[in-house]
Amino acid sequence: MKYDVIIIEEVEYELLKRIVSMAQYYKDNSYRASIEKLKNDLDFAKILSEKNMPEDVVRFNSKVEIATPFGVNRTYQIVTPDHSNIKENKISILAPMGLALFGYAQGDEVEWEFPTGKNLINIIKVEQMAREVKVQK
Repeated sequence: MKYDVIIIEEVEYELLKRIVSMAQYYKDNSYRASIEKLKNDLDFAKILSEKNMPEDVVRFNSKVEIATPFGVNRTYQIVTPDHSNIKENKISILAPMGLALFGYAQGDEVEWEFPTGKNLINIIKVEQMAREVKVQK
């Protein structure tokens, strides 16, 4: 792991905590396991201001190129649940893949429990897109 812990921007951290707290009602075991792992990761996450965020960390709206153990490379954009659209390769932060990647960096290898079982994902490239994430107080 490039930065030893996951890295999250402070406004996104607050939004993520809210989203995760609402997601506890999911009945699917793989979602619950993914959310539980993210909750544990959040306990040890490094929270940074916007100006101190590394460019290679997966955040809201990041485009992420990954390699799977099946020899398949894919690029996804990590978005809030209301903007997810799999046809456009936009996946929700609450999807197992979104939960698996958030806060990790380019070059990291992530082991995660998916509906098909544990898999390793290599983060090949992270590209930052325009930020539209806001937390209402």
